[in-house]
This record gives sequence, structure tokens and C-alpha cells, in this order.
Amino acid sequence: MKTISIGNKNIGDGEQTYVIAEMSGNHGGALDKCIRLLHAACDTGADAIKLQAYRPDTITLKSDKEDFAIASDNAWAKHKNLYELYEQAHTPWEWFPTLFEEAGKRGVELFGSVFDETSVDELEKYPCKAYKIASPEIVDMGLIQKVAATGKPVIVSTGLAVIDDITQAVGWLRDAGCNDIILLKCTSAYPTPPEEVHLKTMKDMEEKFGCYTGFSDHTTGIGVSIGAVALGAKVIEKHVMLDDGEETVDSFFSLSPLEFQQMITEIRRAEKAIGRVYYDLSDAAAKNKSGKRSLYVSKDIKKGDLFTNHNIKSVRPSYGLAPKHKPEVIGRTANVDLEVGDRLSWDVID
Repeated sequence: MKTISIGNKNIGDGEQTYVIAEMSGNHGGALDKCIRLLHAACDTGADAIKLQAYRPDTITLKSDKEDFAIASDNAWAKHKNLYELYEQAHTPWEWFPTLFEEAGKRGVELFGSVFDETSVDELEKYPCKAYKIASPEIVDMGLIQKVAATGKPVIVSTGLAVIDDITQAVGWLRDAGCNDIILLKCTSAYPTPPEEVHLKTMKDMEEKFGCYTGFSDHTTGIGVSIGAVALGAKVIEKHVMLDDGEETVDSFFSLSPLEFQQMITEIRRAEKAIGRVYYDLSDAAAKNKSGKRSLYVSKDIKKGDLFTNHNIKSVRPSYGLAPKHKPEVIGRTANVDLEVGDRLSWDVID
């Protein structure tokens, strides 16, 4: 598969994992806090910052009917219905010029998840270099075709998708001329229990659909994202919040800037460790190769004495004969006096 570029960063084999900091509604409805959050996300070393481009009326209906109610066991139950939740969580479109300007100052890509065709039109006014399709929208053919028509890379989350949904969405994108597609393994549970993540699916998606894959992480902590990188994730997306003690809509499964920075540090460490198939000793390990076992004298031996299991032994370090030669040595005689700690070599054996 060819490399996919978002701004000046590349996604693909041999490239660093592309890390996206998702702001979502963690701005708490305040522009000044949103700007601080954007800069804090930039400071972590994230490759991109992502916002969510919707208004309450573009994502749902203002209705108190049962269909729109939020279940009592849902993490966002206090908001009662979808409209109230999205009213609280949305990023006002009036903020977009300021947010893109601030991201431009920092040299970090800012792009968005889009939820209907009007949100695509809105983000097309700005230097938005990629689009994200959230998993609930994976079945929206019109939206997917609209995004594909921009000619920009498209990241698709699969948290509420079955395999037929993914097949359908990838088909719509390709039919509309979009081939820069990244599929994110995702589980739409907040927070996600690790046992419900199933990271091995990433590799299977890559093989089935011929797309790069990554992971949209709703678990707590950083360990699962690092595991995803070890299994080949090309993209990691994780929610970030300000560490100011204020509860925001997604703060209960988001990382603080320090935690996000630690995640990136460990991702970069994991990338180095993945390496390649390599059976030789590394430079660092070669310095310790003397630690291997070899044959040494374990009891004093006089010239003419037999070598036995009681006077020679396989021990560390490795300056003597290799242990594999012990059967050849047993029963032969010493041609010199030997002391405990002397190496065995063919020179001292008759």
C-alpha cells in the first residue's frame, strides 16, 4: 500500500505511528479553555489535533420522545436526551477560525470528525487536511460520498460497525474515488473494558480491505494503545483533556496532557523495539556474550588424572570449552596440573 500523507506527516509502513489528540467536548463549552486544550495537546507531541464538527441540530433532533432519551445506565445519562448531550458537548462552529489559526501557529494539523454534509462544507472553509467518519456515521452513504469527493484522506472508525458495514463504507469511498483510507479498530464503550478491544482485528482488517489500520482508544490508561502499536497500528487516536480538575463530557476516559505525552513517549519506545527479524547479537548484547556457560575445573586436578563429572563443570563465563564438548572430555586425562577456576581447553587435554 502506498503511503498516505496528512499535511507534512506520512502514514504507512516504515513511518512513525500517527498520533491524534481528540479534543471532543473536553473544552467544557468555553473558547478560552478550548484554546488552552489545543495548545496543551500540541505540547504533548501529537501529530494532529481533532475536533468534532457538528451542532445539536445537525446530529439529532430536539425531541423528548423515548427514541432520543439516554438510558439510565449510559455514561452520559445525566443529559437526559441526545440533544441536551450534544448541546453541551459540541464545538461551536464560530470557534473554528480561531482554532485553525492557533493550530497553524503551532505547525500541527487540525482536522475534524464530520457528522453530516453541512459539517463537511463548514470544514472545507479551512485548511482541513483529512476527515474522520465516526462509527455511528459509517452507514451514512451521502456523508461518506461527500467526504470522498474532497479528495482528502479519510479515517473511518469501526466501533459500531459489523464487517458488512465496513465493507459497504470502504466500497462507497473507493467508488467515489477515495483510496487514502485508514480504518480504526474501535469499541464504542466508554470506557472500554480491555478484554473487549480485540486488537488482533486490526491485522485482519488490513488484509481484508487493503487499508492501513489503527486504533481509536476509549480504554483508560495508555497500555492498550502501546499494545496496538506493537501489533502494527499506523494511527492512534486518544481523547485528551486539561488537567484542571473540571469534569467535562469525556473526561472520565480521557488522558491529561502529561499522560498523553507519556503515551507518545512509550509509543516511540515501542516503535524502536519492534525492529525487524534479527537473530544476531545486538551491539549492546555482544558486550555481555562472555556471560554464556563454558567448561571449567571445579576441583583441583593433577597431571594424568581423569576428567570426570566431579571435577569439571558447566558454569558462567564462556572462556572455556563449550558445554557441548563435555561428553568428549569425560574419561580423558589432564596433561598439566589444573586448579579450580581454570578454563578447560583442548591444550590441557590428552
